[in-house]
Amino acid sequence: MSHSSTELVSSSSSSHHFMVAMQDESKLDCSEVIDLYQTFLQDPDLSTPVAVFKALTDFCRSNTAPTMSEFMVTLERAAQSIRDESKESAPRMQNQQHKATIAALAGVDLFMRFVTRHSHDFSRSSEIRSFDEFKEKLLHRAGLILEKAFSARLRAAEVGAHFVQDNSIVLVHAYSRVVMSVLQHAANVQHKRFKVYVTEGRPNSDGLQAVEYLREAGIPCRAVLDSAVGYIMDKVDMVFVGAEGVVENGGVINKIGTYQIALVANALSKPVYAVAESYKFVRVYPLNQYDLPSALPEIVSFTSRRKSFSSTQADSTDQLEGSNPLVDYTPPQYFTLLLTDLGVLTPSGVSDELIKLYL
Repeated sequence: MSHSSTELVSSSSSSHHFMVAMQDESKLDCSEVIDLYQTFLQDPDLSTPVAVFKALTDFCRSNTAPTMSEFMVTLERAAQSIRDESKESAPRMQNQQHKATIAALAGVDLFMRFVTRHSHDFSRSSEIRSFDEFKEKLLHRAGLILEKAFSARLRAAEVGAHFVQDNSIVLVHAYSRVVMSVLQHAANVQHKRFKVYVTEGRPNSDGLQAVEYLREAGIPCRAVLDSAVGYIMDKVDMVFVGAEGVVENGGVINKIGTYQIALVANALSKPVYAVAESYKFVRVYPLNQYDLPSALPEIVSFTSRRKSFSSTQADSTDQLEGSNPLVDYTPPQYFTLLLTDLGVLTPSGVSDELIKLYL
């Protein structure tokens, strides 16, 4: 073999080992970012998009990539690992607040949009002269965004509380941290008097958690069955729901049952307000209930095997949780207004805000 051939083989072998080492390091980094993400999700006051943003920020802080291109490659792999993890873990997380893939997707989109914009500023800037300086400024700005995100729920609560009328009856669906904040602000800061119906929130019945929260806050409330929404709607003055994600057309992806509540309220001319932090805005445009970017079980199908219908054993609670979706999609025409930390928006205003974020 010639000397040049030997060098070529040696160079190819070195390149192969380098690529293998990069892949192994990437797998390690991705496992670390998943661990961070899962750790942050344990905080009951932390929204899923914020947990994602925080995990990816910490990943960037520990990332040892020496160049911009390598940094972006490893970051995209970490972001994709969170997307994949949220889909894979959805069936295992039915009894937890962080259950919707759409919320994780919103967090990933927010962070990647932030990094992409910052990298473009870096390429055009004459002030930032090195990659290390870029990374330092990136982490500083990420910290500022996280500070704003932590206060977004409070700002949304302040906006939403203005729509709670004195001496009214409010219907809320299950447990939503931002809706609880709205009601607490209206009662304890604005000193309004009102009563609250809370739907049970099947399949995990987290509406009972909302009832406990409201009673501790001194707000008169009682739980009602999800199937009793039509029965009590005549007594209700307004409806408040939260959101796992607010999509491009102003529609809302939220806890299963939101859609039917909005339909009943609309039929009886009751205002429906969706309360959401702006970091839950996501570039998704679902066409129907079965077009959501999350792992939803297929319940609109039946087996034709006769013995499947002859069984006398009814589905257990666990089986119902595993065989039914946890979120649904409510089209924008069923919402009166969206109440956010950015202010009061009409559903069509969501597209305008997303355009601002992506420009």
